[in-house]
Amino acid sequence: MAGSQCCSNPPTLNPHSGEGTIELLGGLKTYISGSSNSKHALLLISDIFGYEAPNIRLVADKMAAAGFYVAVPDFFYGEPFVYDNRPLQDWLKDHGTDKGLEDAKAVVEAIKAKGFSAVGAAGFCWGAKVVTGLSKSKSSIAAAVLLHPSFVSLDNIKEVNVPISILGAEIDDYGPPALLKQFEEILAAKPEVDSYVEIFPNVVHGWAVRYNADDQVAANLANEAHKKMLEWFSLYVK
Repeated sequence: MAGSQCCSNPPTLNPHSGEGTIELLGGLKTYISGSSNSKHALLLISDIFGYEAPNIRLVADKMAAAGFYVAVPDFFYGEPFVYDNRPLQDWLKDHGTDKGLEDAKAVVEAIKAKGFSAVGAAGFCWGAKVVTGLSKSKSSIAAAVLLHPSFVSLDNIKEVNVPISILGAEIDDYGPPALLKQFEEILAAKPEVDSYVEIFPNVVHGWAVRYNADDQVAANLANEAHKKMLEWFSLYVK
């Protein structure tokens, strides 16, 4: 079922994971990795399990090692989704993407206030919907990456106005390949917006951030997605 797929492989949250620090940014507790001396910044928006998941912090550290200042905010105010604690749909009523988008806009402004010349944004699952909202305005972010997106509609994609890369899974009820193909067609009809859509074979929803680091095959597949994300941002966030 879609719900079980979305909530499968929940990470073991660790507030002390990663090489970065915790700061207040745009009113939200935020994991920060990378140098404030960088000219370019990235905003990573997590899936429903939040910013204390070790893998998303690992991704942030990778992007920071490539020269970016990276922010991973706590959009759930200390209440990430806990499997079997309450139904996902019930949790989403209190942690909707509309509120996430408003918070994300505040974070982007806070990042820019630090002097960064360009900001890119990547969203995983839940976060992809928020990033799509940011992508409506070139004045907000310079480029976007969606990884195994959830809740993103055709109308959302029609409103995208910044370079966007969409990395999807072959086995995904929330962002099925047929839907992503429609995203690709919409974007292809907008030549003024650079775009890239790829469906990774033999992977499931969440593969780019909810993988077992000890599973070499799974880690390699996730790393491939991270590499493509970095390439996209290196091309357009400058």
